[in-house]
Amino acid sequence: MPADLSAADALALRMTSLLLRPHPSTRPAGVAEVVEWFGAMQAQDLASGLWSLGARLPGRAIADVQAALERREALRTWPMRGTVHLVPPADARWMLELTGVRSLAGAATRRAQLGLTDADADRAVDVLGAALAGGGRLTRAQCLATLRAAGLATDGQRGYHLLWYASVRGVTCVAPNVGTDQTFALLDEWAPDARKLERDEALALLAHRYVRGHGPVTAREFAGWSGLTLTDARRGLAAADDVLGTVRVDGEPMHVDAALADAPRTSLDDVVALPGFDEYLLGYRDRTLMLDPAHQAAVVPGNNGIFQATVVRAGRVVGVWKRKVGRAAVTITIQPLTPTATVERARVEQALERYAGFLGLPPRYDWLT
Repeated sequence: MPADLSAADALALRMTSLLLRPHPSTRPAGVAEVVEWFGAMQAQDLASGLWSLGARLPGRAIADVQAALERREALRTWPMRGTVHLVPPADARWMLELTGVRSLAGAATRRAQLGLTDADADRAVDVLGAALAGGGRLTRAQCLATLRAAGLATDGQRGYHLLWYASVRGVTCVAPNVGTDQTFALLDEWAPDARKLERDEALALLAHRYVRGHGPVTAREFAGWSGLTLTDARRGLAAADDVLGTVRVDGEPMHVDAALADAPRTSLDDVVALPGFDEYLLGYRDRTLMLDPAHQAAVVPGNNGIFQATVVRAGRVVGVWKRKVGRAAVTITIQPLTPTATVERARVEQALERYAGFLGLPPRYDWLT
Protein backbone atom coordinates (compact mmCIF):
# COMPACT_ATOMS: atom_id res chain seq x y z
CA MET A 1 0.00 0.00 0.00
CA PRO A 2 1.29 3.53 -0.77
CA ALA A 3 2.30 5.60 2.24
CA ASP A 4 -0.28 8.10 3.49
CA LEU A 5 1.08 11.64 3.74
CA SER A 6 -0.17 14.71 5.50
CA ALA A 7 -0.16 18.04 3.65
CA ALA A 8 2.98 19.03 5.58
CA ASP A 9 4.75 15.83 4.52
CA ALA A 10 3.70 16.38 0.90
CA LEU A 11 5.06 19.93 1.00
CA ALA A 12 8.34 18.70 2.45
CA LEU A 13 8.64 16.25 -0.45
CA ARG A 14 7.78 18.93 -3.00
CA MET A 15 10.41 21.32 -1.65
CA THR A 16 12.92 18.47 -1.75
CA SER A 17 11.92 17.50 -5.29
CA LEU A 18 12.21 21.12 -6.36
CA LEU A 19 15.76 21.26 -4.94
CA LEU A 20 14.79 23.90 -2.38
CA ARG A 21 16.10 21.65 0.39
CA PRO A 22 18.66 18.80 0.26
CA HIS A 23 17.66 15.81 -1.84
CA PRO A 24 18.86 12.33 -0.78
CA SER A 25 19.92 11.26 -4.27
CA THR A 26 21.34 14.36 -5.95
CA ARG A 27 23.44 17.43 -5.30
CA PRO A 28 23.47 19.40 -8.55
CA ALA A 29 26.81 21.05 -9.14
CA GLY A 30 25.76 23.62 -11.70
CA VAL A 31 23.20 25.04 -14.10
CA ALA A 32 23.27 22.06 -16.46
CA GLU A 33 22.48 19.61 -13.65
CA VAL A 34 19.64 21.71 -12.22
CA VAL A 35 17.95 22.18 -15.60
CA GLU A 36 18.33 18.51 -16.50
CA TRP A 37 16.85 17.55 -13.11
CA PHE A 38 13.68 19.46 -13.89
CA GLY A 39 13.60 18.74 -17.61
CA ALA A 40 12.27 22.26 -18.18
CA MET A 41 12.19 25.35 -15.96
CA GLN A 42 9.86 28.31 -16.39
CA ALA A 43 11.87 31.21 -17.84
CA GLN A 44 9.53 33.56 -19.67
CA ASP A 45 10.99 36.34 -17.52
CA LEU A 46 14.79 36.12 -17.74
CA ALA A 47 15.53 37.76 -14.39
CA SER A 48 13.19 35.30 -12.67
CA GLY A 49 14.75 32.39 -14.51
CA LEU A 50 18.23 33.40 -13.40
CA TRP A 51 17.18 33.56 -9.74
CA SER A 52 15.28 30.26 -10.04
CA LEU A 53 18.67 28.76 -10.83
CA GLY A 54 20.51 30.84 -8.22
CA ALA A 55 18.07 29.82 -5.49
CA ARG A 56 19.04 26.20 -6.13
CA LEU A 57 22.78 26.82 -6.41
CA PRO A 58 23.87 28.41 -3.11
CA GLY A 59 26.95 30.56 -3.36
CA ARG A 60 26.59 31.22 -7.09
CA ALA A 61 26.36 34.79 -8.34
CA ILE A 62 24.27 36.01 -11.24
CA ALA A 63 27.43 36.30 -13.34
CA ASP A 64 28.13 32.59 -12.73
CA VAL A 65 24.68 31.62 -13.99
CA GLN A 66 24.92 33.93 -17.01
CA ALA A 67 28.33 32.46 -17.87
CA ALA A 68 26.89 28.95 -17.68
CA LEU A 69 24.15 29.90 -20.13
CA GLU A 70 26.77 31.43 -22.41
CA ARG A 71 28.58 28.07 -22.24
CA ARG A 72 25.32 26.52 -23.47
CA GLU A 73 24.64 24.52 -20.32
CA ALA A 74 20.97 25.33 -20.96
CA LEU A 75 18.98 27.26 -23.52
CA ARG A 76 15.61 28.96 -23.69
CA THR A 77 12.85 28.07 -26.11
CA TRP A 78 9.09 27.37 -26.21
CA PRO A 79 8.88 23.62 -25.48
CA MET A 80 5.39 23.56 -23.97
CA ARG A 81 2.25 25.61 -23.36
CA GLY A 82 3.52 28.39 -25.62
CA THR A 83 5.77 29.57 -22.78
CA VAL A 84 9.54 30.08 -22.63
CA HIS A 85 11.44 27.52 -20.54
CA LEU A 86 15.05 26.65 -19.85
CA VAL A 87 15.83 23.18 -21.19
CA PRO A 88 18.93 21.02 -21.66
CA PRO A 89 20.26 21.82 -25.14
CA ALA A 90 20.47 18.16 -26.16
CA ASP A 91 16.78 17.70 -25.26
CA ALA A 92 15.35 20.81 -26.88
CA ARG A 93 14.47 19.22 -30.22
CA TRP A 94 12.67 16.12 -28.97
CA MET A 95 10.77 18.26 -26.46
CA LEU A 96 9.64 20.61 -29.22
CA GLU A 97 8.57 17.63 -31.30
CA LEU A 98 6.73 16.01 -28.38
CA THR A 99 5.07 18.93 -26.62
CA GLY A 100 5.95 22.17 -28.39
CA VAL A 101 4.11 21.21 -31.57
CA ARG A 102 0.86 21.01 -29.61
CA SER A 103 0.91 24.79 -29.27
CA LEU A 104 0.95 25.03 -33.08
CA ALA A 105 -2.62 23.74 -33.21
CA GLY A 106 -4.07 27.20 -32.71
CA ALA A 107 -1.36 29.08 -34.57
CA ALA A 108 -3.32 29.48 -37.80
CA THR A 109 -6.23 31.03 -35.92
CA ARG A 110 -3.89 33.42 -34.16
CA ARG A 111 -2.24 34.37 -37.45
CA ALA A 112 -5.63 35.16 -38.97
CA GLN A 113 -6.31 37.47 -36.03
CA LEU A 114 -2.96 39.18 -36.62
CA GLY A 115 -3.41 39.48 -40.37
CA LEU A 116 -0.66 36.99 -41.14
CA THR A 117 -0.88 33.97 -43.44
CA ASP A 118 0.63 30.51 -43.19
CA ALA A 119 2.91 31.51 -46.06
CA ASP A 120 4.10 34.52 -44.02
CA ALA A 121 5.02 32.25 -41.11
CA ASP A 122 6.90 29.79 -43.30
CA ARG A 123 8.66 32.68 -45.06
CA ALA A 124 9.75 34.03 -41.66
CA VAL A 125 11.27 30.66 -40.77
CA ASP A 126 13.27 30.66 -44.01
CA VAL A 127 14.39 34.27 -43.62
CA LEU A 128 15.55 33.83 -40.01
CA GLY A 129 17.22 30.53 -40.81
CA ALA A 130 19.25 32.15 -43.61
CA ALA A 131 20.12 35.23 -41.53
CA LEU A 132 21.41 33.18 -38.60
CA ALA A 133 23.26 30.51 -40.59
CA GLY A 134 26.95 30.07 -39.96
CA GLY A 135 26.95 30.84 -36.26
CA GLY A 136 25.06 34.10 -36.50
CA ARG A 137 23.40 35.58 -33.46
CA LEU A 138 20.96 38.45 -33.80
CA THR A 139 19.18 40.55 -31.24
CA ARG A 140 15.42 40.60 -31.20
CA ALA A 141 15.44 44.03 -32.86
CA GLN A 142 17.79 42.77 -35.58
CA CYS A 143 15.59 39.73 -36.21
CA LEU A 144 12.54 41.94 -36.59
CA ALA A 145 14.43 44.30 -38.91
CA THR A 146 15.48 41.30 -41.01
CA LEU A 147 11.86 40.15 -41.27
CA ARG A 148 10.70 43.63 -42.28
CA ALA A 149 13.42 43.81 -44.94
CA ALA A 150 11.97 40.60 -46.37
CA GLY A 151 8.54 42.26 -46.62
CA LEU A 152 6.98 40.74 -43.48
CA ALA A 153 4.98 42.89 -41.09
CA THR A 154 6.21 42.84 -37.47
CA ASP A 155 4.09 45.56 -35.86
CA GLY A 156 1.77 44.80 -32.98
CA GLN A 157 2.14 41.15 -31.96
CA ARG A 158 3.09 39.99 -35.45
CA GLY A 159 6.83 40.06 -34.79
CA TYR A 160 6.52 38.10 -31.56
CA HIS A 161 4.36 35.48 -33.27
CA LEU A 162 6.86 34.97 -36.08
CA LEU A 163 9.81 34.68 -33.67
CA TRP A 164 7.84 32.19 -31.56
CA TYR A 165 6.82 30.19 -34.61
CA ALA A 166 10.41 29.84 -35.86
CA SER A 167 11.50 28.51 -32.46
CA VAL A 168 8.60 26.09 -32.01
CA ARG A 169 9.33 24.78 -35.50
CA GLY A 170 12.80 23.94 -34.16
CA VAL A 171 14.73 26.37 -36.37
CA THR A 172 15.77 29.02 -33.83
CA CYS A 173 16.20 29.24 -30.08
CA VAL A 174 16.68 32.05 -27.57
CA ALA A 175 20.38 32.59 -26.88
CA PRO A 176 21.69 34.53 -23.86
CA ASN A 177 21.20 38.27 -23.78
CA VAL A 178 23.81 40.64 -25.10
CA GLY A 179 23.59 43.39 -22.50
CA THR A 180 19.86 43.80 -22.04
CA ASP A 181 19.00 42.62 -25.56
CA GLN A 182 17.44 39.21 -26.16
CA THR A 183 19.20 37.28 -28.90
CA PHE A 184 18.34 34.38 -31.21
CA ALA A 185 20.48 31.66 -32.79
CA LEU A 186 19.91 28.55 -34.89
CA LEU A 187 18.93 25.60 -32.71
CA ASP A 188 21.00 23.14 -34.75
CA GLU A 189 24.09 25.32 -34.31
CA TRP A 190 23.52 26.24 -30.67
CA ALA A 191 22.71 22.63 -29.70
CA PRO A 192 24.28 20.36 -32.34
CA ASP A 193 24.25 17.16 -30.27
CA ALA A 194 20.51 16.55 -30.17
CA ARG A 195 19.24 13.40 -28.48
CA LYS A 196 16.99 11.22 -30.61
CA LEU A 197 14.17 9.45 -28.80
CA GLU A 198 11.21 7.40 -29.90
CA ARG A 199 7.88 8.86 -28.81
CA ASP A 200 7.35 6.42 -25.94
CA GLU A 201 10.91 6.97 -24.73
CA ALA A 202 10.33 10.72 -24.78
CA LEU A 203 7.05 10.40 -22.86
CA ALA A 204 8.71 8.26 -20.20
CA LEU A 205 11.72 10.55 -19.81
CA LEU A 206 9.60 13.69 -19.56
CA ALA A 207 7.29 12.02 -17.04
CA HIS A 208 10.23 10.90 -14.92
CA ARG A 209 11.81 14.35 -14.91
CA TYR A 210 8.57 16.09 -14.07
CA VAL A 211 7.80 13.77 -11.16
CA ARG A 212 11.29 13.83 -9.66
CA GLY A 213 11.38 17.63 -9.98
CA HIS A 214 7.85 18.33 -8.68
CA GLY A 215 6.42 15.29 -6.92
CA PRO A 216 4.17 14.26 -5.34
CA VAL A 217 1.95 14.93 -8.37
CA THR A 218 -1.01 13.47 -10.22
CA ALA A 219 -1.27 12.58 -13.89
CA ARG A 220 -3.44 15.66 -14.37
CA GLU A 221 -0.67 17.88 -13.02
CA PHE A 222 1.79 16.32 -15.46
CA ALA A 223 -0.63 16.87 -18.33
CA GLY A 224 -1.18 20.48 -17.28
CA TRP A 225 2.54 21.22 -16.97
CA SER A 226 3.59 19.51 -20.20
CA GLY A 227 0.60 20.39 -22.37
CA LEU A 228 0.19 16.71 -23.24
CA THR A 229 -3.18 15.02 -23.36
CA LEU A 230 -4.15 13.20 -20.19
CA THR A 231 -3.91 9.95 -22.13
CA ASP A 232 -0.30 10.64 -23.13
CA ALA A 233 0.52 11.86 -19.62
CA ARG A 234 -0.70 8.58 -18.15
CA ARG A 235 1.15 6.65 -20.83
CA GLY A 236 4.40 8.40 -19.95
CA LEU A 237 3.94 7.82 -16.22
CA ALA A 238 3.22 4.15 -16.81
CA ALA A 239 6.36 3.83 -18.94
CA ALA A 240 8.44 5.45 -16.16
CA ASP A 241 6.85 3.37 -13.41
CA ASP A 242 10.08 1.51 -12.61
CA VAL A 243 11.74 4.70 -11.35
CA LEU A 244 8.69 6.19 -9.65
CA GLY A 245 6.86 5.50 -6.41
CA THR A 246 3.36 6.23 -5.19
CA VAL A 247 2.10 8.00 -2.08
CA ARG A 248 -1.34 9.12 -0.95
CA VAL A 249 -1.93 12.76 -0.04
CA ASP A 250 -5.26 13.29 1.69
CA GLY A 251 -6.33 9.96 0.23
CA GLU A 252 -5.39 10.82 -3.37
CA PRO A 253 -2.72 8.67 -5.09
CA MET A 254 0.23 10.70 -6.35
CA HIS A 255 3.49 9.90 -8.14
CA VAL A 256 6.83 10.65 -6.51
CA ASP A 257 10.50 10.02 -7.18
CA ALA A 258 11.29 6.49 -5.95
CA ALA A 259 14.21 7.86 -3.92
CA LEU A 260 11.74 9.96 -1.91
CA ALA A 261 8.86 7.51 -1.58
CA ASP A 262 10.42 5.75 1.41
CA ALA A 263 12.68 8.57 2.64
CA PRO A 264 12.36 9.54 6.32
CA ARG A 265 9.87 12.34 6.92
CA THR A 266 11.59 15.47 8.18
CA SER A 267 9.97 18.53 9.70
CA LEU A 268 9.55 21.49 7.40
CA ASP A 269 10.19 25.05 8.54
CA ASP A 270 12.39 26.37 5.72
CA VAL A 271 12.07 30.02 4.65
CA VAL A 272 12.96 30.71 1.02
CA ALA A 273 12.62 33.68 -1.32
CA LEU A 274 11.55 32.73 -4.85
CA PRO A 275 11.07 34.69 -8.06
CA GLY A 276 7.65 35.35 -9.48
CA PHE A 277 7.93 32.83 -12.30
CA ASP A 278 9.22 29.75 -10.53
CA GLU A 279 8.40 26.08 -10.86
CA TYR A 280 7.31 26.04 -7.21
CA LEU A 281 3.99 27.59 -8.24
CA LEU A 282 3.97 27.48 -12.03
CA GLY A 283 4.80 23.78 -12.10
CA TYR A 284 1.26 22.97 -10.94
CA ARG A 285 -2.29 23.83 -11.91
CA ASP A 286 -3.66 23.11 -8.46
CA ARG A 287 -1.62 25.29 -6.11
CA THR A 288 -3.81 25.04 -3.02
CA LEU A 289 -1.24 22.90 -1.23
CA MET A 290 1.26 25.80 -1.39
CA LEU A 291 -0.97 28.86 -1.76
CA ASP A 292 -4.00 29.84 0.30
CA PRO A 293 -6.75 30.80 -2.19
CA ALA A 294 -7.25 33.95 -0.10
CA HIS A 295 -3.75 35.05 -1.15
CA GLN A 296 -4.16 34.32 -4.86
CA ALA A 297 -4.94 37.95 -5.72
CA ALA A 298 -1.77 39.17 -3.99
CA VAL A 299 0.42 36.67 -5.84
CA VAL A 300 -1.27 37.10 -9.24
CA PRO A 301 -2.84 40.59 -9.17
CA GLY A 302 -5.71 40.84 -11.59
CA ASN A 303 -5.32 37.12 -12.37
CA ASN A 304 -3.40 38.20 -15.46
CA GLY A 305 -0.68 35.55 -15.43
CA ILE A 306 1.96 37.86 -13.96
CA PHE A 307 3.22 36.22 -10.77
CA GLN A 308 4.79 38.21 -7.94
CA ALA A 309 7.98 37.01 -6.27
CA THR A 310 7.11 35.02 -3.15
CA VAL A 311 8.33 34.27 0.35
CA VAL A 312 7.68 30.66 1.28
CA ARG A 313 7.75 29.26 4.80
CA ALA A 314 7.22 25.58 5.55
CA GLY A 315 6.10 25.14 1.96
CA ARG A 316 3.36 27.79 2.10
CA VAL A 317 3.42 31.24 0.51
CA VAL A 318 3.48 33.77 3.36
CA GLY A 319 4.46 36.95 1.52
CA VAL A 320 5.34 38.64 -1.74
CA TRP A 321 8.30 40.89 -2.54
CA LYS A 322 9.61 43.28 -5.15
CA ARG A 323 13.10 44.56 -5.77
CA LYS A 324 14.55 47.78 -7.10
CA VAL A 325 18.14 47.41 -8.19
CA GLY A 326 20.32 50.46 -7.71
CA ARG A 327 24.01 51.12 -8.16
CA ALA A 328 24.86 50.78 -4.47
CA ALA A 329 22.15 48.46 -3.14
CA VAL A 330 19.03 46.48 -3.93
CA THR A 331 15.90 47.72 -2.16
CA ILE A 332 13.52 44.89 -1.37
CA THR A 333 9.92 45.66 -0.48
CA ILE A 334 8.17 42.88 1.42
CA GLN A 335 4.43 42.49 1.84
CA PRO A 336 3.49 39.83 4.42
CA LEU A 337 0.36 37.82 3.72
CA THR A 338 0.27 36.30 7.20
CA PRO A 339 1.11 37.75 10.63
CA THR A 340 4.89 37.97 11.11
CA ALA A 341 6.72 38.08 14.42
CA THR A 342 10.03 39.90 14.75
CA VAL A 343 11.97 36.63 14.71
CA GLU A 344 10.19 35.56 11.52
CA ARG A 345 10.99 38.88 9.87
CA ALA A 346 14.65 38.21 10.59
CA ARG A 347 14.39 34.83 8.86
CA VAL A 348 12.66 36.38 5.83
CA GLU A 349 15.41 38.99 5.54
CA GLN A 350 18.00 36.25 5.82
CA ALA A 351 16.36 34.42 2.92
CA LEU A 352 16.27 37.61 0.85
CA GLU A 353 19.90 38.30 1.71
CA ARG A 354 20.74 35.29 -0.45
CA TYR A 355 19.09 37.03 -3.38
CA ALA A 356 20.99 40.26 -2.70
CA GLY A 357 24.21 38.24 -2.53
CA PHE A 358 23.31 36.67 -5.87
CA LEU A 359 23.22 40.18 -7.34
CA GLY A 360 26.37 41.19 -5.47
CA LEU A 361 24.63 44.12 -3.75
CA PRO A 362 23.83 44.91 -0.11
CA PRO A 363 20.11 44.69 0.67
CA ARG A 364 17.81 47.36 2.02
CA TYR A 365 14.45 46.22 3.37
CA ASP A 366 11.12 47.99 3.29
CA TRP A 367 8.26 46.18 5.05
CA LEU A 368 4.67 46.92 4.13
CA THR A 369 2.19 46.37 6.95
